[in-house]
Amino acid sequence: MERNWVANYPDGVPAEINPDVYGSLQELFLKSCELYASHSAYTNLGTTLTYHEVLILSQQFAAYLQQSLGLQKGQTIALIMPNLLQFPVVMFGAFLAGLKVTNVNPLYTAREMAHQLHDAEADVVVVLENFASVLQEALPKTNVKHVIVTKLGDLFPAIKAGVVNFVLKYVKKMVPSWSIANAIAFKTTLQAGAETSVNIISLDASDIAFLQYTGGTTGVAKGAMLTHRNMLANMEQIYAWIAPWITVGEEVIITAIPLYHIFCLEVNCLTFFKMGGESVLITNPRDIPNFIKELKKYRFSAITGVNTLFNALLNNPKFKTVDFSMLKISLGGGMAVQRAVAEHWQQVTGKVLLEGYGLTEASPVVAACPVDISGYKGTIGLPLPSTDVKIIDDSGETLMSGETGELCVRGPQVMLGYWQRPDETQKVLTDDGWLLTGDIARIENDGFIKLVERKKDMIVVSGFNVYPNEIEDILAGHPGILEAAVIGVKHEKTGEAVKAVIVKKDKSLTADDIKQFCRQTLTAYKVPKIIEFRDDLPKSMVGKILRRVLRDETENVAST
Repeated sequence: MERNWVANYPDGVPAEINPDVYGSLQELFLKSCELYASHSAYTNLGTTLTYHEVLILSQQFAAYLQQSLGLQKGQTIALIMPNLLQFPVVMFGAFLAGLKVTNVNPLYTAREMAHQLHDAEADVVVVLENFASVLQEALPKTNVKHVIVTKLGDLFPAIKAGVVNFVLKYVKKMVPSWSIANAIAFKTTLQAGAETSVNIISLDASDIAFLQYTGGTTGVAKGAMLTHRNMLANMEQIYAWIAPWITVGEEVIITAIPLYHIFCLEVNCLTFFKMGGESVLITNPRDIPNFIKELKKYRFSAITGVNTLFNALLNNPKFKTVDFSMLKISLGGGMAVQRAVAEHWQQVTGKVLLEGYGLTEASPVVAACPVDISGYKGTIGLPLPSTDVKIIDDSGETLMSGETGELCVRGPQVMLGYWQRPDETQKVLTDDGWLLTGDIARIENDGFIKLVERKKDMIVVSGFNVYPNEIEDILAGHPGILEAAVIGVKHEKTGEAVKAVIVKKDKSLTADDIKQFCRQTLTAYKVPKIIEFRDDLPKSMVGKILRRVLRDETENVAST
């Protein structure tokens, strides 16, 4: 398929990027620290580190990894922590020492944690002490040799650190008891590293930067091998996409999605680091009142999030008191941005809520709406520069514009493959470099991509395809609904039936009200046959609604 979408790129956005501007993420890090030494790099709970301070701390940590632990190039370090100042320090320190990184969701169970640490062959783990008890349970099933434990306030000024750490442990009791033999305190690593020096290991663009795990919702989680070139290419693609609207060295981005999530890691942590921006790290974005208090402290110019997060902010009346005068870019990813949420966001902030699309295997961003669009478009936008996309049918044949099939992607951001799983790699990567996404989509004549549904989420009612995203988008427009999720359930007559799980905003709302509302815009077989009301919906740490959990719960109830 020809790149007809390039004709619709905004002025100033190139058709191609150079994925080899930097030889490695290590080189990017050192260059930005040199260019923006005195600029604010990361802020968390009122404490800010400049680029120079991040450099010094990262060098100290890298020196400890090399000189005290004896780690060699290519070994794996695991990060188990939410958004803290320690995260970028540890990550960049690992790159200076020549290591590869695997990011672990701190809310994982011991079983899930043990699987990733063992599969990634992690040699060392850095964990926030709040999650050390889970790590303790997981360790016997891993080959981890060194555990470094950090406290939330470790990089805060001394008095503030003492107060924060004391309150978390003894007042809020958020630190379960743990005991890990020979665990090392993070502050000790910095002190030891400061007494020696790091021997910066040369890295190649083809070296693995991240083992980023994915696919845990459909089976055993697999590590996507993302090279330094993959990550740098996607960084350059994102930078090219937004460059006409940003000012280097002056942007402030709100980082509420966890940095261990590839979307936030690439967009917030790396792309804004390239441009000398400041990233405001939100440790607990689920605490909406305190999140809004943090937002009011900054005249931020960009924010990333998922649909549920934006919706939660909009449903708090104090969100309207935030200063949006400097906001340039609002970007939603991780799940579909719903029309009702996007239009409400634009009404409150005066800015368009852009939708983007990506997946871990593509480092992750594949497409995004242009920054200069005037309003919600209902698409995932245009492919980024140097990105090819096509739609194929079940037999692998390429379809024409406007036809629906599986979305395939090719570009410098596409992963090397799955770690130690060539069989799984062959299922999604073709010999000529196409990544099969498993997402159903169509490419319109103007090049904009309409994402229809994940293959596994599609519902078949009496032979008709029903896409949950479409119904959820309709439900989100009902004034009495706070949140909604749609799944397919077994039905003896139609094969499957549509079930909607609803969180009410209006307590008087009934199932009949919802069905009547849906009948106004949906054909009969798409109207939810079953309505269930709940106080909340199951979500990932990022805030993505977990349809899988709802399906499993429904099946378990049916079987009993």
